[in-house]
Amino acid sequence: MGQLHLLEERRFWPLFWTQFLGAFNDNLFKNALVILVAYRSMSLLGISSQHIVVACAGIFILPFFLFSATAGQLADRLAKWRLIRWVKIWEIGVMMLAGVGFALSSVAMLLAVLFLMGMQSAFFGPAKYAILPELLGERDLVGGNALVAGATFLAILLGTITGGLVIAGGDPWIGRLGFMVVAVAVAGTVTSWFVVKTPPANPGLRFRLDPLRPTVDILRVTVRDRPVWLSVLAISWFWFLGASFLSLLPNFTKDVMFGSEGVVTLFLSTFCVGIGIGSLLCEVLSRRRLELGLVPLGSIGMSLFAVDLAIAGGRFLGPLDGRLMTIGEVLGQPGAIRVLVDLFGIAVSAGFYTVPLMAYIQAATRASERSRVIAGLNIVNSFFMVISSVALVALLAWGRTILSIFFILGVLNAAVAVYIYTVIPEFLLRFVAWCTASGLYRISVEGEDRIPTRGPAVLVANHVSFVDWLILASVSSRPVRIVMDHEHASLPLVRFLMRDAKVIPIAPAAVDRELRERAFDRIAGELADGELVLIFPEGRLTPDGKLQTFRPGIERIVGRSPVPVVPIALVGMWGSFFSRWGGRAMTRPFRRFYSRVGVRIGEPVPPEAVTAGMLAERVASLGGWDPPAPAAEAPPEPVERS
Repeated sequence: MGQLHLLEERRFWPLFWTQFLGAFNDNLFKNALVILVAYRSMSLLGISSQHIVVACAGIFILPFFLFSATAGQLADRLAKWRLIRWVKIWEIGVMMLAGVGFALSSVAMLLAVLFLMGMQSAFFGPAKYAILPELLGERDLVGGNALVAGATFLAILLGTITGGLVIAGGDPWIGRLGFMVVAVAVAGTVTSWFVVKTPPANPGLRFRLDPLRPTVDILRVTVRDRPVWLSVLAISWFWFLGASFLSLLPNFTKDVMFGSEGVVTLFLSTFCVGIGIGSLLCEVLSRRRLELGLVPLGSIGMSLFAVDLAIAGGRFLGPLDGRLMTIGEVLGQPGAIRVLVDLFGIAVSAGFYTVPLMAYIQAATRASERSRVIAGLNIVNSFFMVISSVALVALLAWGRTILSIFFILGVLNAAVAVYIYTVIPEFLLRFVAWCTASGLYRISVEGEDRIPTRGPAVLVANHVSFVDWLILASVSSRPVRIVMDHEHASLPLVRFLMRDAKVIPIAPAAVDRELRERAFDRIAGELADGELVLIFPEGRLTPDGKLQTFRPGIERIVGRSPVPVVPIALVGMWGSFFSRWGGRAMTRPFRRFYSRVGVRIGEPVPPEAVTAGMLAERVASLGGWDPPAPAAEAPPEPVERS
């Protein structure tokens, strides 16, 4: 996969291995502690082992509430590489204390270590995710997040399994556990020393030590940008779902699937590997770009597989004698493979869902406050995980079965998805654009880096079909404001997709002069706000596949808003179902589906050099066509009809 090259690059591999070793150590310690307390019936101050095990999750999460705000401030104010080193040195000290706790079998000391580990993770998270855009840039941001997400869940799996195996090995291995966790912490500290040095993002930030006021301030920063805030909520909802599924997995395996401990490990492995694969596939499916269109795909998959898991589990009969079965016996039962596929599907879909959202938050947030926004994300994530635990306890107390809870979670996820895509229609638009570009055609893009990643610009392209705008929207990693013929924009499906996506309807002056003037005003407003605006200067679909004369409206736009203009040639759409090849568009089905389509992007043209004729020549050169007739020889401005 394309992102694997990052593992060889100095800008990424030190952070990758530092994160991997830290996640592995966390889960090695946590699982060893939980199993040790549970199976040796260890108590503390009269509190039973069962209650201590339940409390462990809360002890680890509590520091995220208490210290995420402080961590976010430090990561924005200080150099992140330096903070990462401090945190890893801190981990060595904490793990040395863990070794003493295991040697003395001190529950109190081990619970204190668990709290300190949660505190260390709370400080590491904002620095880790906020430094990624500084190290990778936008081109590799999705791939970097995918590798980090995949490695995190692999580390969770390996750490959990290793912790169980160590405790199962008895006292000799428990005695060595302290040396193991210290050794892993030292290895993580060594890799952290190679993290590339980057300057502080906001060295003048005022630092507050008390946790309450900074927490409120950080949440205000997080809420300020509505799309970012809704993305934070969307990721936190995933952690609500993930925590619910992982909490229910042991009892689901034992009480529904009649599986032994080995089956729990198989299911956990399937879930973690699925998230890793889904995360890594994000870069492939998005062509190394930030592709929000994968988010709806992920949410749809999670809902469908969760509902099917509830159905498939209900058809599993199990052994007649009620004993717990081995992995081989479970997989030999009818319906067991379907359950495994559902768990894998939920996990892969979760990777599609979370990686683009995390990359979007990093890309859409100002560098000077990125760490604080990620700290806010950690706070909200922790809150949702606590709510997940409370909700599960309430549902089980209410008499709901595990399978009915899976069904409820699937339906709730669908409802949350509908809400998200209602308030942020761009996610759904990107999904449709991605499906159109990836499902109907084989798109190749040349010069993608020529579309500005920041600031205003006008994109101009030839107009071949009724889905040109979807294809070009899928090519740009940034939102694009599309100037569209008013009749096309008023079609029910288009109007639904473009709700709040700021499509700009336009009409020829001879048809509706007032609408045309409003369109030019809106274009100027969007450019003033730093947005990308896409126009088709031909003013209509080509009737013969040739490039038509560019109308002078582009000169008026740039004269009013002096911004760069990026010429684009769309090659290969002529003759498709959505073009006017052979007559009216969309009247002859099964024409050139999944054909090769090229998007060739030229160098931006400075505003002072822009003329309609020159842009037409640039587009013609990119596409390999003859330039159109000069504007003086062009016919009057047409009225667009389908």
